[in-house]
Amino acid sequence: MKKKAFVAGKYTSNYYKGKNLYDSYSPSRINKSFDWDDKKIDVLLEEAVRLLGELNAYSKQIPDVNFFIQMHVIKEATKSSRIEGTRTEIDEVLLPEQEILPENRDDWFEVQNYIKAINYSVKQLEKLPLCMRLLMKTHKILLSGVRGEKKQRGEIRSSQNWIGGSSLNDAFFIPPHHNLVPELLSDLENFWHNSDLNIPSLINVAMTHYQFETIHPFLDGNGRIGRLLITLQLIYYGFLKKPTFYISDFFERNRNSYYDSLSSVRTTNNIEQWIKMFLAGTIETATNGIETFERIVDLRSAYEQKIMTFGRQAKLSQKMLLQMFSTPVISVPIISQRLNVAYNTANSIIKKFIEEDILREITGYSRNRLFLLWEYLSLFKD
Repeated sequence: MKKKAFVAGKYTSNYYKGKNLYDSYSPSRINKSFDWDDKKIDVLLEEAVRLLGELNAYSKQIPDVNFFIQMHVIKEATKSSRIEGTRTEIDEVLLPEQEILPENRDDWFEVQNYIKAINYSVKQLEKLPLCMRLLMKTHKILLSGVRGEKKQRGEIRSSQNWIGGSSLNDAFFIPPHHNLVPELLSDLENFWHNSDLNIPSLINVAMTHYQFETIHPFLDGNGRIGRLLITLQLIYYGFLKKPTFYISDFFERNRNSYYDSLSSVRTTNNIEQWIKMFLAGTIETATNGIETFERIVDLRSAYEQKIMTFGRQAKLSQKMLLQMFSTPVISVPIISQRLNVAYNTANSIIKKFIEEDILREITGYSRNRLFLLWEYLSLFKD
C-alpha cells in the first residue's frame, strides 16, 4: 500500500483590480489519512502516552487535587502570555490589582483574562463537545477589556491578518485569506471527531496545533487559544481527567525551535519534525508535572506535621492551608472571611505559620500586609 504523505499547502496570490497585492498561505485540508516514515515518532508516542497516563493517575489519587489545579492554570496563563510578549511573572499574577504598578497592569489584566478563559473552557468541556463554538466563547473572554478587545473578540476574522513585520508587505507569514477560514475550520473540526482515520489521538493533537496556528482564525489571541486547545484535546480524548498538563513552558523555553518547526512544515511538508518536537515536549512536560505532584505531596506532608503542633488552632490551620494551595498569597482579612473567624483569630494563625516559616510577609507594610506560601510557589517557578 502506498504511503499517504503529508502535503501542507501552497501560497496563493490575492488580487485586487488585476494587481497581485500579496501571497497568503492556503493550507491543505487535514481531515484525511496520514502515514509517517520516521520510526522515532512511534517510540516518542509510546513514551508520551505512558507519562500522560502517570500524570493523570496523580491527579486522580491526590486528595483535594482541585485546590492544586489552579496553580497549574496560573502557571500556564503566565507562560503562554509571555510567549506573546507580556512581562508578568507568576509572583505578580497572584497579587491583587492594587498591588500592581500602573505600567504593569495591562499585562496583568491579560494574564488574568487567560486564567478566566482556561477555567471557563475546561468547565464547558464537561457539557459541550470540542468545537469552534467553545473556542470562540473562550476567545471572547480572553480579549474582554484588554488590548485586542476591538479585534473581533469571540469572532472568526473577516479580514486578512499576518505574523511578524509591520504590514502585509514585510510580514514573516501571511495566513490564509479570510474567505477560506470557515471551510478550513470546518475541516479541522471534522478531523477532531473522525474516528475512521485511525490516527492516534496524540498525533491528532500535534497536527491540530500546527493546522490551527497556520489558519490563525482570529485577529488576535491565536497563540494562546491554540496552546489552550492542546489541553482541551487531551481532556476530550481521555488522556487527562483534570487540566494538569500545560506545554507553554516548554514552548517558551524553546521558542525559536517551536516557531522553526511550525514554519518548516509549510516550506518542506515535514510535519514529522514538528510531531517529534511536540511529542518530546509532551514527554518533558508530563515528566515535570509528575515531579511537581511528587514534591507537592512531600511539601504538604511537611506542612501538616508542623500544623499538628498548633494545638486548638490546628484544625482551622489545616483549612487555611488547603485554601492557600489554590491562592498562595493571602491577607488577614481574607483568611478571616474564608474561615469565618474573628480578625484576631486569623492573625494569630498567620503568626504561627510565619513562626514555622510556612508563610513569609511580602509587602514590608505595617498594614494591609500580604503573606506568601513561598515554598509551595517555588514548585511552579522552576
